Amino acid sequence: MRLQLALNVADLDAAVDFYSRMFGTEPTKVKPGYANFAVADPPLKLVLFESASEAGPIDHPTINHLGVETETADEVVAAEARLTESGLATTGVDDTMCCYATKTETWLDGPDGSRWEWYVKTGDSDQLTNVSVGRGDDPTAGDRCCV
Repeated sequence: MRLQLALNVADLDAAVDFYSRMFGTEPTKVKPGYANFAVADPPLKLVLFESASEAGPIDHPTINHLGVETETADEVVAAEARLTESGLATTGVDDTMCCYATKTETWLDGPDGSRWEWYVKTGDSDQLTNVSVGRGDDPTAGDRCCV
């Protein structure tokens, strides 16, 4: 597992340049308005969303959401069970296409309103905005996404 940090940035090209130099690695995926880094050291999934209306300056970007990337869908299901058993409200596990990937995921909100995603990437997609491909029973679960 590794933590995910998803940031809103005003200038995607400038942010890609900055974070490439900062972490010493190039993004693994760049699409219009989107970049995704798989940083080995420290283990981090860094995702950038170009959003002039929600972004801060390059040295103070705003958080889009936080997450935990797992290696298997079973780990997402186990996390979902543990979270709900501990009394935390989640969206339920759902299969989605979002952020140029297919994923199995669940979402929850922190007490400060921060959005957290537990997920595993299962493939690539040409879809940036969220489309639920159904697994969960909550019809609004597919409404959660990074953008």
